[in-house]
Amino acid sequence: MSMHAPTSRTRENPPGDEEATAELRLGEFQNVPTLTLSEARLLINAVMDHRKAQRKVEETEMLIKTQDYLDVFARFKQKENIEAVERMLATHVELESFERSQLGSLCCDTAEEAKTLIPSIANKISDADLQELLDEITKLRNYTE
Repeated sequence: MSMHAPTSRTRENPPGDEEATAELRLGEFQNVPTLTLSEARLLINAVMDHRKAQRKVEETEMLIKTQDYLDVFARFKQKENIEAVERMLATHVELESFERSQLGSLCCDTAEEAKTLIPSIANKISDADLQELLDEITKLRNYTE
């Protein structure tokens, strides 16, 4: 029995098939740089300040809701601390950008908690190294409160 050539091209996976479980599958967002919530807050506020200075401000309802969300959930407010966290996270090249951003946004207390919330890091970093990183992030967070 001979196989005929396919009559159609292969279908791409439907959007939304992304998954952040033990296996990190980000689809088209794989290897895309990401931001922590604190970095996103800093960036959006800087853009809005620039636009206000240029008198080119269009504050939509979605923008206002996004800013409110980031004001509540961004763990770091001071630029120096945001940059320090980013520098610490950047040294962990064994982690994907998404995973580093999650660590900087969630600010877990323990390595076990971090590996539960971000299961894809389980085999990428030792508990001791992860705990050390989390402790350093916590120190910076405590300086801002």
